[in-house]
Amino acid sequence: MASDVNELSVDFRDEEGNLLCKQLDRRVLSKGAWATVMFRYADMNKQTGEYGEPKVVINRYQKSGGEYKRRSKFNISSAVQARQVIDVLQEWYPNAEGEDVATAE
Repeated sequence: MASDVNELSVDFRDEEGNLLCKQLDRRVLSKGAWATVMFRYADMNKQTGEYGEPKVVINRYQKSGGEYKRRSKFNISSAVQARQVIDVLQEWYPNAEGEDVATAE
């Protein structure tokens, strides 16, 4: 694992060095003792050697003993599911253009 949040990655290689999970992009959503990082990635199809459609995973890491360890994750496995998440968040936070919005519920 990484000791700095900026070193965290979802790249994954097999024993032969083939990149099975290729990170395409990432955004650090929060830093500190608990960090949240969103990754855009693609998995390699082992039969064709081609990478599939991009997916998204949001990982939560806890820093312990100087190293970040993944504690939870949420995978967005399709464009349809991504759109559903976006729609719900826009409904819940309609005025959240970069501002910190508190709810009264």
